[in-house]
Amino acid sequence: MIAEWLTLPKNDLEISDAIVCFDHETLERKPVFKTDLVKHFTTVKNRVAVKIVENIPERGDVLDEKAVDKLLITAHCEMQRISEEFQHGGRMAQILRPIIETLRGENSDKKIRIVDIGCGTGFVLRWLAATKVLENVELVGTDFNETLIREANRLADAENLDCKFIVGNAFGLKEAADIFISTGILHHFRGESLYELFKQQNQTDTLAFVHFDFYNSFFAPFGSWLFHAVRMRTPLARHDGVLSAVRSYKSDKLLEAARRTAPDFSTAIYGVKLWGLPIPRVFHSLVGIRHQYKNDFLKNLGRWHRFSLGVIE
Repeated sequence: MIAEWLTLPKNDLEISDAIVCFDHETLERKPVFKTDLVKHFTTVKNRVAVKIVENIPERGDVLDEKAVDKLLITAHCEMQRISEEFQHGGRMAQILRPIIETLRGENSDKKIRIVDIGCGTGFVLRWLAATKVLENVELVGTDFNETLIREANRLADAENLDCKFIVGNAFGLKEAADIFISTGILHHFRGESLYELFKQQNQTDTLAFVHFDFYNSFFAPFGSWLFHAVRMRTPLARHDGVLSAVRSYKSDKLLEAARRTAPDFSTAIYGVKLWGLPIPRVFHSLVGIRHQYKNDFLKNLGRWHRFSLGVIE
């Protein structure tokens, strides 16, 4: 069973990506056919995915949208529990605070707009809003999936939080973002789409970005399998969690992509090692800030700069 999970195809689809489909222009939801998915996962010899897809209800071979939405919400609830256990909200704030301090400079009243790309049910923004660790910020989450956005807004309303979530493209909003953030989305962008992601952030009004994703280390696949086997109850969440670690990019690949297509930003990778020891973390963060802010950012970052991978450039 362990071998079956650890040999998941690196370039294969995660099930959560495969069971929903949207028109990127109109955001209209498209039908997903079960036989097509089963055939695909059978072809790539992903028996785990085949079993999971076969258990999803369908109507005339089209996956039942209500069943799919329920499954996705359940999986995201489990993902939130992991984020809470790894104190991910605090790690995001740890990077955002010196960035915001740098961008404000002497203008302490300047409001900073933070947009979360592919926010899902919005854990990071809801955590930031609930703890109020960042002052005078506007928190906006975006995702193509209306079901996840509806759940994010429901939770934010229930907790009376000052953040909002929008169905749509983060790069197509009427109001530009000062800072783009994301968690666990970089490995979803394969080939040229990864370069396009960074290129879209190289727009005039964007001042910085922070992207967290799985750190690609030798131990990552087995460690991810062990953790998800122990902590996850939903087979889809276990499958996609392990595959996320398998598909994650190496740090130098992310830096190369960001520096090639977002040349107006100084970039570095942070959080690779645990407490500066030769122990890899689960997540690392790709940080970018416009060149003119680089020196002030390093000053405000303080001792945490020692935990970067290479020199910010």
